[in-house]
Amino acid sequence: MAAREATGAGGGAGPLPLDDLMPWSVRPLRTGRPWVTAPDAASLRARWDRLVRAEGAERERLFRPGRARTPWTGAAALPGRSTGTGAFARDPGPYPEPVRVLHGPFDEQWLIPDHRLLDAARPELWRVADAHQVFAVEHGYVPGAAGPALSATALLPDGHSPGGRPGRVRPLYRRPGGREPNLAPGLPELLGARYGTPVTAEAVLAWVLAAARPSPAGPLVPLPADRALWAEGVELGGEMLRTHLRGARGGERPRLPGGRRPYVRATIPPRPAELGYDPATGTLTLDEGRISPVPAGAWEFRVGGVRMLELWFGRRAVGDGAEGLAALRPDAWPQEWTSDLLELITVLALLDELTPRQQALWERLDGSAVLDGEELRTAGVLPVPASARRPASVLDHREEGPEGQFALL
Repeated sequence: MAAREATGAGGGAGPLPLDDLMPWSVRPLRTGRPWVTAPDAASLRARWDRLVRAEGAERERLFRPGRARTPWTGAAALPGRSTGTGAFARDPGPYPEPVRVLHGPFDEQWLIPDHRLLDAARPELWRVADAHQVFAVEHGYVPGAAGPALSATALLPDGHSPGGRPGRVRPLYRRPGGREPNLAPGLPELLGARYGTPVTAEAVLAWVLAAARPSPAGPLVPLPADRALWAEGVELGGEMLRTHLRGARGGERPRLPGGRRPYVRATIPPRPAELGYDPATGTLTLDEGRISPVPAGAWEFRVGGVRMLELWFGRRAVGDGAEGLAALRPDAWPQEWTSDLLELITVLALLDELTPRQQALWERLDGSAVLDGEELRTAGVLPVPASARRPASVLDHREEGPEGQFALL
C-alpha cells in the first residue's frame, strides 16, 4: 500500500500506478470448479453430458457445489449467451457452445459459458468482449521473480496468475465497438500535446506493455517527458502487442523466420508424462517426442517465476491428479495441442527477443525526466473521477436474469 501512496495521485515523482492510467478494472474470474475449463473443447462436451445423465447425489458430487453455486442455483445468462437461467438440476437446457478464453498468461483454453456453473463470471467483462476489445491482464507479484508485469489478449481472460496474488483485468475500451477508451479522462489529450502527436488508446497500451514494471501495489508505468523516448517505447510495445494478440484484430499469426521455426522431429506419444529441454541441441522433449529448434529464451520464459512451457504442459500431462468430471479428457494427445504448443513456443521466443530492447528502454527511463503525479493533477487528469473506475452503463441492452426474468442494464 505504501508503494501506491508514494507514486499515485498524491503527486510524487516517478512512475504512476497503472490503476490511475487505465482506471476501470475487474477482478479475475472465479469458476469455482475446475471441470468447466479444458484445453480441448471435446472434453467439455463429454463432461456436460456426463453431468446431465447423472442423478441425485451423483450429480451433486460431480457438480462440486460451493457457496455461490449448486445444482439448484439459478443465475442470469451471461451477456451475449442464451443459456438456461433456472436451476441446472431442474432443467440443464441445451449444451452451450464453449468459448475460447485465456487461462492465465499465454494458455488458450475453452470454457463452458453457463453462468449457473461459474461462481464469479464477471459479466461486465463479457459485455465489452468483442472483435474490437483488448484486455490488459496484470500478473501476480512475486518478489524477485522474473517475468513481465502484464500481458494482453483479445480473448476473454480469466485472470489466473501462476504465482502470487492475481492482478486485475483492464479492458482497453469501456463499451463494445471499441468505444470510450478505458483511460483517465484527459490523459490522451495531455500526452498528445506533450509529444506533438495524437495519442490513441492502442498507443497507451503499447507503451504500458513496454514500460510497466511489477510492484506489490500493481504495475507501475513511467510516462517520459521526452517525445522520442515515447515513440520508441510505443513502437516496441506495438511489436509486443501484436505478438500477444496472435493474429487477432486483423493481424498476422506470429512466425519465426525460416530456419528458426520449431517443428515436430519425432512424433509426440499419445500420453506424454514428462517435459524436458536439451539446451545443447535446442530440443524440447515430450517423453520420446521431440520438437526443435526451440530457443533457450522460449524455454526459460517465466511469469511470476514460473516457466510458461512447463505450466502449459503440466495442465495437459497425464497423472496430474484430476478427479471427477475434470478427469474426463482426451484418450490421446490431440493434434490441436501440438499446433498450440508450436505457436506458444513461437510467441515466447519472439517476446524474449524483444527483451534486450525493453531493458534498454528501462535503463533510459531510469535516467530521464518523467511526467509525475503533480503534473497530471495540474492538468486535471488526476485524481481520476469515481465514475471512470466503474463499468459504463448499457441502457438499451436486455439481459435474461435468473428464472427467465429480464432487466435493463
